[in-house]
Parts: sequence; structure tokens; C-alpha cells
Amino acid sequence: MKKSSILFVLLLGMILLLAACGAEEAGESAEGVAEEENLLTAIEEEGVLRVGTEGTYPPFTFHDESGELTGFDVEIAREVADRLGVEAEFMETQWDAMFAGLDAGRFDMVANQVGIREDRLEQYDFSDPYITSAAVLVTRADDTELTTFEDLEGKTTAQSLTSNFADIATSYGAEIEGVEGFSQSAELLVSGRVDALVNDRIAVLDYLQQRPDADIQIAAIHEDASQSGLMFREENEELVEAVNEALAAMIEDGTYEEISKKWFGENVLE
Repeated sequence: MKKSSILFVLLLGMILLLAACGAEEAGESAEGVAEEENLLTAIEEEGVLRVGTEGTYPPFTFHDESGELTGFDVEIAREVADRLGVEAEFMETQWDAMFAGLDAGRFDMVANQVGIREDRLEQYDFSDPYITSAAVLVTRADDTELTTFEDLEGKTTAQSLTSNFADIATSYGAEIEGVEGFSQSAELLVSGRVDALVNDRIAVLDYLQQRPDADIQIAAIHEDASQSGLMFREENEELVEAVNEALAAMIEDGTYEEISKKWFGENVLE
């Protein structure tokens, strides 16, 4: 065989090999898209709804004295999973890691009183709101100088870095000390390592109820109410719609109000 013929055969072989690899990659991509589009079906077939949550944020998600994971969000997520006909599998992680975990597909849903914000709506889908609350300014009990959010200018607050409450504190000129959860922020406040913290009114009231001797106080309530929803990766409309139907049914038959009054003594839907 002439050299030119041999080169032609080798070149043709390489072209066919590259074409085969391209087709395989395209097939894998298509399979991945198909899997993402059918997340609800995958959950139903597997029988498990994987839920990302902190587990350190009472009364929404925390461990009781026996060590069992419990809380308002945990019960809501379990009820949603039950109405989808599957089991809820909770996967605990820090607040800031929950978003990365959802992005990476470790969770199907996040249940952790996540505020519905415009910037988050650009990256994630949310269920219909299931909590309405407001931010509060918390100071040491003997602090008579910090009495309004405007007084935060130049002060330091303890916050989860990507939370709504960190944004509120920053908007009033506060410096942020990053923490992993509310309990840690309260400890920093009591020890004098920060000047204040901004957090959810319901969470702070629960903290004070559990620790009546805690050396902190609610100094001010923010004028804007916030709403929270269950959070999902984008393009999983079937799953979001199914969860919304479950939430609506819970509200309709009184299950939601029963869970809400158990944890807060009132209905916190609106």
C-alpha cells in the first residue's frame, strides 16, 4: 500500500473515532438533562425526597434532647414527603453550604426557613410561601444605646454570611462577623465579641423562651415582613408544583395550622 493510502486510512480512522466520542458525550448530556427534567419521577421511583437543612436552627430545624432531628421545617418537609408518597431523608449541613449542596444535586429540596429574595429567584425556584415573619435587632440586655436599626452604623453583628439578616445588617452600615448559626451568634453577643445580631423574630422568641435567663433583648422590629419557601434547583417545575399542591392540601385540611401552633403558638403563614 502506498504511503498516501496508509495516511488516508489513518486519517479516516481518527475522524470516525472523534465522531463516536462526540456522539457518546452528546448522549450523556442528553441523559443528564432528561434526569434533571424528571426529578419528581426519580424521587417517586426511589421513594426518597432528599432534604437539605441545618439541624442547628431552633425552632425550625434542630435536635431535641434525645438527639432526634425535629422542628417546624422538619415537620413540614416530612408532611410534604408523606403526601408525595415518599420518605424524607434529611441531610444536615451549614447554612452557606446548603446552596452549594443543592447546586451539586446532593439535595432535592432545602427546608430551612429560606427567605424568598429577588437574587435567589434568579438562581433557584421556590415553593409558595409557608412562613411570614420579620427581622429583629437583638442586643445585650443592658445595652441602652442600640435601640434602632439605624444605630447599627459602624457596629459589628454576628450573622450567617449569605442570610437575609446579614443583608439587612449590612444595609444599615454594620460590619459582619460570620457565624454558622443562630446559637453561635447569640454566644458572641453575650460574650461581648459583637455588638448585636439581626435574626428572625420567631427564632429569637423561641430562643428566649428556651433560655429565659439569656442576657439579650429584642431592641427593634424591622418594618418589612419577609416570606420563606422551600427551595429547589431550577427547571424542576414538576417537583415544585407537586410540593405546592401538598402545601395547599395541608393548609386546607388544617395540618399546617396544627404544626404551626405546635411550634409557635400561632399560625405563621401570613
